[in-house]
Amino acid sequence: MSEEREMITGMEAPIYLQYNFTAGSASTRFLAQIKQGKIVGQRCPCCKNVYVPPRGSCAACGVATTEEVTVKDKATVQSFTIVYIPIPNNPIKPPYIIANLVADGANNSFIHLMSECVNEEVHIGQRVKAVWKPEQEWDYAMDNIKYWAPIDEPDVPVDQIGKTIGGQ
Repeated sequence: MSEEREMITGMEAPIYLQYNFTAGSASTRFLAQIKQGKIVGQRCPCCKNVYVPPRGSCAACGVATTEEVTVKDKATVQSFTIVYIPIPNNPIKPPYIIANLVADGANNSFIHLMSECVNEEVHIGQRVKAVWKPEQEWDYAMDNIKYWAPIDEPDVPVDQIGKTIGGQ
């Protein structure tokens, strides 16, 4: 008995994951400062690198970091991706930019959104500034910064991004 069957080429299988996050002491202090509209990092006592957000220890030296450093809400694009795939229930519709940014005064990058830009004109070394939510909406979260927008400042040479000793 020969039955003709339709080939299955895809299926939907929604998955919902819930995460609980317990912040350590460095993250707790960082989030408390973000709620105040400040971006802080921690400086390594050995190599003087500044980590934003702080991790509580230096990734290079392996020593505890306790000295807090306030950095500016300007940054440099270290790398980026243009996202074309929609994320279910995400209010941001593609295409949009996710960038690794190095804050002025820091030596490492963090991931955040970029907006108010022509996606095809975003480039490594580009200067950006944080666009904050209204202060009454601030909470203990990095999304107090809605996104980062390009600013009219000279690009940072690729080999200099995040290389400043001690974030200065």
